[in-house]
Amino acid sequence: MKAEQYEIGMVGLGVMGRNLLLNMADHGHSVAGYDKDVAKVAKLCQEAENRDIRGAADIQEFIALLRQPRAVMMLVPAGPPVDSVINDLLRHLRPGDLIIDAGNSYFKDTDVRARNLKAKDLQFLGVGVSGGEEGARHGPSIMPGGPKEAYERVRPVLEAVAARVNGDPCVTWLGPGSAGHFVKMVHNGIEYGVMQLLAEAYDLMKRGLGLNDDEMGEAYALWNKGELNSYLVEITSHIFSKQDKKTGKRLLDEILDVAKQKGTGMWTSQSAMELQVPIPTIDLAVAMRNLSVFAKERERASALYQHAQRRFTGDQESFLTQLSRALFAGIIITYAQGMALLSVASNKYEYHLDLEAVARIWRGGCIIRAGLLEDICAAFHTQPGLPNLLLAPNLSRKVMEHEEDLRQVVCRAAELRIPAPGLMVSLGYLDAYRSAWLPANLIQAQRDYFGAHTYERNDAKGTFHTEWDKGGES
Repeated sequence: MKAEQYEIGMVGLGVMGRNLLLNMADHGHSVAGYDKDVAKVAKLCQEAENRDIRGAADIQEFIALLRQPRAVMMLVPAGPPVDSVINDLLRHLRPGDLIIDAGNSYFKDTDVRARNLKAKDLQFLGVGVSGGEEGARHGPSIMPGGPKEAYERVRPVLEAVAARVNGDPCVTWLGPGSAGHFVKMVHNGIEYGVMQLLAEAYDLMKRGLGLNDDEMGEAYALWNKGELNSYLVEITSHIFSKQDKKTGKRLLDEILDVAKQKGTGMWTSQSAMELQVPIPTIDLAVAMRNLSVFAKERERASALYQHAQRRFTGDQESFLTQLSRALFAGIIITYAQGMALLSVASNKYEYHLDLEAVARIWRGGCIIRAGLLEDICAAFHTQPGLPNLLLAPNLSRKVMEHEEDLRQVVCRAAELRIPAPGLMVSLGYLDAYRSAWLPANLIQAQRDYFGAHTYERNDAKGTFHTEWDKGGES
């Protein structure tokens, strides 16, 4: 074994880290992996076969394998584990070395780590990686942020392992600081929103139309051949046919109706509120996962608010077409909210994001890859400073063409007493965003009445206050 032979090292040899290393080696890069768990190191060595890969369970041995200046990537859970790994690495790294956090770290933590490491003359990249186990092995979407020169050091490796669309790698330098992790966070927020909408469509088909698993799987498969073509719709169509080995029944029907989360959706909502950017479909998706956890309370409420199940009346095929079109409108609106958040954050945090490039690298490898992203790329190519996709001519036309379907599906869901809050709030956002007048003047009057918060007028500049219960103005 030659010392200082390997181009890049990986800390964390779980499925994601191991698969990404194998991907790198498949593309001709020499790589080394480290994990305290000897079994994980052994598994890497077993799968390495004839690839240029080394594994180590000792950190000093691992560091000695890497070329100088060293590049070390981490794929460990967000939070304290990241700081723990960094502290372990600091004992062995030298000025000029590079640490890459490829996990789902909170962007503000990334900023703090970058500042602390810069003070030690170490470079740091916060890199979002999307695509799950399969993506890591065969081509993920990669979202790097940090010093441009640090990205250039590892660009050949990242471009080699990334998914490709029309020959273009689904990776690009996004901006300084925590730009990469912020973009990955919003990616996940959009993912939350789309998954919620897909689940609501499932509920309307299952409890509303009374379709069986095969029929629902066929519906999603059909939708995936049209304008809804996307990874999430595709895998949803597959889920319905999977059998449970334990019971022989369809596995989906044996899964508890509790959806968990790791925090990126919640961070997206929190960040949007801090930046005062409305993203109600994403917020609602986070809230519905939270609500799903209250299973016992939901059972009590179900018994308390008993009502006869209303059956769908009408033509099922027509409704399924309407539902697919409503779903497409809701998904466009969800992407619009996420990209609007990126636009504001780019200015606030000085990321200088190229939103066309963001959409471009999402077209392959990542969880939210979809045919719709071609339209989104085109929208930002035509108008780079576009604040909201709902203002793009082509996308606004598509939303308007599908608007009545969305409205009718929302009405039918309400009539059937089937919860479809994601579709409902998407419609509400659309109606509010395109409204030249909103009733916020009443809210501001209320604020001035009880708190003397002042208000602005239509007919004069400045701020005003009224003694509402006295009839005077000051």
